[in-house]
Amino acid sequence: MRVLKSSEPISVSSVKKPGPRERNERRLNSRHKQSLRINQRVLGLGRIRRCCKWIPRALGSSCSKQSSWQQRQRQYTADVKASILLGSRGLDIFHISQRLESLSAATTFEPLEPVKDADIQGFLKNERDNALLSAIEESRRRTFLLAEEYHRESMLVQWEQVKQRVLHTLLGAGEDALDFSQDVEPSFVSDMGAPGRSALDSVEVAYGRQIYIFNEKMVNGHVQPSLGDLCASVADSLDDKNVSDMWLMVKQMTDVLLVPAKDTLKSRVAVEMQMAFVRKALTFLENSYKNYTMVTVFGNLHQAQLGGVPGTYQLVHSFLNIKLPGPLPGMQDGEVEGHPVWALIYYCLRCGDLSAAMQVVNRAQHQLGDFKTWFQEYMNSPDRRLSPATENKLRLHYRRVLRNSADPYKRAVFCLIGKCDIADNHGEVADKTEDYLWLKLNQVCFDDDGSSAPQDRLTLAQLQKQLLEDYGESHFSASQQPFLYFQVLFLTAQFEAAVAFLFRVERLRSHAVHVALVLYELKLLLKSSGQSAQLLSQEPGDPPMVRRLNFIRLLMLYTRKFEATDPREALQYFYFLRNEKDSQGENMFMRCVSELVIESREFDMLLGRLEKDGSRKPGVIDKFAGDTRAIITKVASEAENKGLFEEAVKLYELAKNPDKVLELINRLLSPVIAQVSAPQSNKERLKNMALGIAERYRTNGIAGEKSVDSTFYLLLDLMTFFDEYHAGHIDLAYDVIERLKLVPLSQDSVEERVAAFRNFSDEVRHNLSEVLLATMNILFTQYKRLKGVPAGTPGRQQRPLEDRDSLLRSQARALITFAGMIPYRMAGDTNARLVQMEVLMN
Repeated sequence: MRVLKSSEPISVSSVKKPGPRERNERRLNSRHKQSLRINQRVLGLGRIRRCCKWIPRALGSSCSKQSSWQQRQRQYTADVKASILLGSRGLDIFHISQRLESLSAATTFEPLEPVKDADIQGFLKNERDNALLSAIEESRRRTFLLAEEYHRESMLVQWEQVKQRVLHTLLGAGEDALDFSQDVEPSFVSDMGAPGRSALDSVEVAYGRQIYIFNEKMVNGHVQPSLGDLCASVADSLDDKNVSDMWLMVKQMTDVLLVPAKDTLKSRVAVEMQMAFVRKALTFLENSYKNYTMVTVFGNLHQAQLGGVPGTYQLVHSFLNIKLPGPLPGMQDGEVEGHPVWALIYYCLRCGDLSAAMQVVNRAQHQLGDFKTWFQEYMNSPDRRLSPATENKLRLHYRRVLRNSADPYKRAVFCLIGKCDIADNHGEVADKTEDYLWLKLNQVCFDDDGSSAPQDRLTLAQLQKQLLEDYGESHFSASQQPFLYFQVLFLTAQFEAAVAFLFRVERLRSHAVHVALVLYELKLLLKSSGQSAQLLSQEPGDPPMVRRLNFIRLLMLYTRKFEATDPREALQYFYFLRNEKDSQGENMFMRCVSELVIESREFDMLLGRLEKDGSRKPGVIDKFAGDTRAIITKVASEAENKGLFEEAVKLYELAKNPDKVLELINRLLSPVIAQVSAPQSNKERLKNMALGIAERYRTNGIAGEKSVDSTFYLLLDLMTFFDEYHAGHIDLAYDVIERLKLVPLSQDSVEERVAAFRNFSDEVRHNLSEVLLATMNILFTQYKRLKGVPAGTPGRQQRPLEDRDSLLRSQARALITFAGMIPYRMAGDTNARLVQMEVLMN
């Protein structure tokens, strides 16, 4: 291509047209420019891509921020809940949190670093730290174990008390109850209760009077009277032969020479004591039968043909005229004055007159062989027992000659004197229970010399087992004849079983209880070792036929009927438990008195009354206890545990325990001091009680612990404040709260009141919300009254009003500041209401 010079002119013809190559280059350059323009137009797509890359990162960041915010929110909620829970008890949550965060466990419980073998200092440090950690862990373990043990013991004591309460409401739990018909024994007195509110019937009232006489003489230091004689006098007034015979038997059976022994069981199982019981039982049965023969003879004098020298022999002879009017087949060894000789001997023995029997033997001695010699030895023996040699001869003669004899009286006499053939019940002669019992008691042996065969040896334990277990109540028709079965058990020295049986008969329960009291006073009663035992129980380690009576339970079951209506009489019976203790070692008399007072609510009558001058008027309990303060304190403690705080306050004041009096009265006053007073309301009643206590304590110079005492009088002053406030006496209420200095009424005193608030008790703190609201209301009322005063002379009155207005607003701000600074969470919307009234004043 030729280059033109600048001097040459340019002509159209001289310009050469572009070729195909140039056109293609131009076209490509144009397309390139177009592509650049298109690229600039769609340049926003990169931004979108960059945004898409940023969105996941932003989303992750927001999620992490949200989770951290939720965690902070949960932490804040937990802090709020902790503040509500602990702040209500006056704890400073903020300071506690700071102290907890400042604690570091790294210095104490961090893992011990390994040390080299040659590092003695490190080794000793590790050993010391390990010893400290072991001691701390052992102390923690022991502390938890001790706490669990205390809790378990407390639960066991509570359960034991509940169990005893349940058991005492059940009669004869675990035993076979009998359905005794009520139409038996028509001579028994009626079960109609005494008129009035008393739950005692006439029989129980009569017994209770004798118990009162007995206790009066015991308490006053007189000679101890015979409780058996006193109770037997009740039977005379009842005009009931069964009851009279029962008490006659009890008196005779218990009239034994007591063997000195600290343990009643040892005394009861002693051979001398058991022999004495058997002798007394035989004497009772013989005297009873002699009286029966006399009644029979004198009731049939024409048939009896009584005559001759007065005595047992003539009595028996006349009795046989009625019982054996004609000759009987099989009688041996002839007759004496028209009656079989062995029948005369048997009935003389049955009446307990050995001399009369010897008189019969002397008259027929030629027909009786060696019997006279044997009977003389038997008669002269102090324990009515033949010598072993003579006894063996008699038994040999009986087995060879008399075992199959047709004369029942002869066989009975030989078995009685020789104590042999115990399997023979002699039903032809001993046709009544009393006769059978008398015959078996005569056969009882106490010496174990080994000379007697098993069929010729009967022990008292065997006889007891036969009557109580083998025969039992059904054999003796105990449901129809309860006195008979009681007699069978009592005459065989089974006193506990006899009392337990009679106690299960509703109409005879009072007799059973007083028989048990007589035995208890004579130290003849075997008592259960545990209060939770059944009424009649057998304890391991005791002899086979020994039974024990739950005396405490028996007495509490009996008094439960009338302790609510006749607490005086119940207290007389509880006095018998003064030397008894329960399973926890607590004195049963104090425990029963405590329960009696709580149940009957007869505080003044039983424990005494507090006079206006502070002196104590004695109660019924003063007769039975020298130191009544311990009993009254026990009752007060029980009342407090049951939630009877007002009664507990009175009782603690009776017991001269001002600390407990003020502690409980503070607890009672705290919920009611902010209430509006109304006639006969709880607040009015508690207010009068508190004012009476305050007056007596100030008059007599009595004071409790300093903190409790100051709280008591502060609560009384706050009650006065609220009474004036509710009555509309704003100025008087303001003066009271200003003198109390409980809340700040100036900014300068806020710090001082906050510091003093920590020393207040919970009873005062619980009323802080009401105190602040009432004080703020007083300030707001004064503020409104101030605003309602008409404007006077501009010069002089305007400035005092402005000063008073400023003072009220300052006092309101001081209350707001105080409410925010105290470490105590107030109830409800207290803060909001305070702020609202403060705003209204501004």
